[in-house]
Amino acid sequence: QVQLVESGGGLVHPGGSLTLSCAASGVLFRIRHMAWERQAPGKERELVARITSDGSTDYVDSVKGRFTISRDNAKNTVYLQMNNLKPEDTALYYCNADLYLTATSRSDYWGRGTQVTVSS
Repeated sequence: QVQLVESGGGLVHPGGSLTLSCAASGVLFRIRHMAWERQAPGKERELVARITSDGSTDYVDSVKGRFTISRDNAKNTVYLQMNNLKPEDTALYYCNADLYLTATSRSDYWGRGTQVTVSS
């Protein structure tokens, strides 16, 4: 059973920074893409950032230049460094992993989320 566990959320003032972490545990073959999604109250979930197995990254326009996604393949962990946070970044942040359980069995997993609140 694979589990994704996020950490690092919290309350921060506008302009502040946070770093989210997400570790995948359990028996798996390899992880392809890892990503961070977020959902604010009353809004649809959106993809914030994604990183492929070879390190290529992609970001939603609203966070470009402020957020940085990275991963440690040896630890099956993905990070999201968030700088210059804005109130509109307030949301529940979810980790996603597109992975192979075996050499041929591929599946998507999500964590339970970690709350980020940006407020003065």
